[in-house]
Amino acid sequence: MLVAKKSLPGRLFGLLVFLQGALIVTGGAVRLTGSGLGCPTWPECTPGSYTPVPYQAEGALHAWIEFGNRLLTFVLLFTAVACLIVAIKSSKNAVMKTRVRILAALQLLGILGQGVLGGITVLTDLHPIPVAGHFLLSIFLIAGALSLRFEMIGISREKAEGLIAALIPILLWLTLIVLIIGTVVTGSGPHAGDENAKRFGLDPKSVSWLHADFVIALLVLSTILWLLIKQSGSAILTRKIQIFLLVAFAQGGIGYIQYLTGLPEIIVGAHLLGATLVWGSAWSLIKHSGSSFRLRKVS
Repeated sequence: MLVAKKSLPGRLFGLLVFLQGALIVTGGAVRLTGSGLGCPTWPECTPGSYTPVPYQAEGALHAWIEFGNRLLTFVLLFTAVACLIVAIKSSKNAVMKTRVRILAALQLLGILGQGVLGGITVLTDLHPIPVAGHFLLSIFLIAGALSLRFEMIGISREKAEGLIAALIPILLWLTLIVLIIGTVVTGSGPHAGDENAKRFGLDPKSVSWLHADFVIALLVLSTILWLLIKQSGSAILTRKIQIFLLVAFAQGGIGYIQYLTGLPEIIVGAHLLGATLVWGSAWSLIKHSGSSFRLRKVS
């Protein structure tokens, strides 16, 4: 059993996780404030300048909101480089060093990929496909950052067995499906980041209902899993599934509120933050259970 320790490296890897999540939230702020084309070109902000310029047509506020999101990507990149250096130096054995090198390298590649996707998003005038890809890549980068942090600081695990071990990966996959459908809902509704941005052209009400159906399925599954884990007497997994349930039910409530109130920006932003927390708590559950992303049969 590995026990997490508070240390400077632990805080550094925690910062990496935080910044990966913050990129989602600030990206949402760009979209919700209509600042998606505040910097209308890429990699420059405006033709001839990498930073916003006075009196540009998009407006100073929109330009600096979008530029701020771009700057956060550089902060994230520098943090990932620092994490790679610390991870290699702190690794105690060859096997661990290989794992952390791969995880840290994937963080760097993923952040560079975010930059490319960001450019594609701008150059395609906020087409919903690269916008969705931007979010989903962040989701996987959060998973990688959490795994890297767990490798470095250590975590307490209680190995899941039997039906519990089979259901935990299903919960994770179902969470991912919910998030993917959520990007379709987003790409079909308002708050595109710019009033002239393309949409998927699907009926927002229909895709919202489909999204809600999968959310209900996720909540039912997680409730069943909570009952099974509690009955098994696993203290760590009980705590983790309870955290997931709390976050997931809160996220579901926010989702219904935003649907019934006409998608106000502040509620939509809270829902985006909730999606990040739901995924993080699901990934934490699977790592503390010693399970993998792969589905398995009940033995």
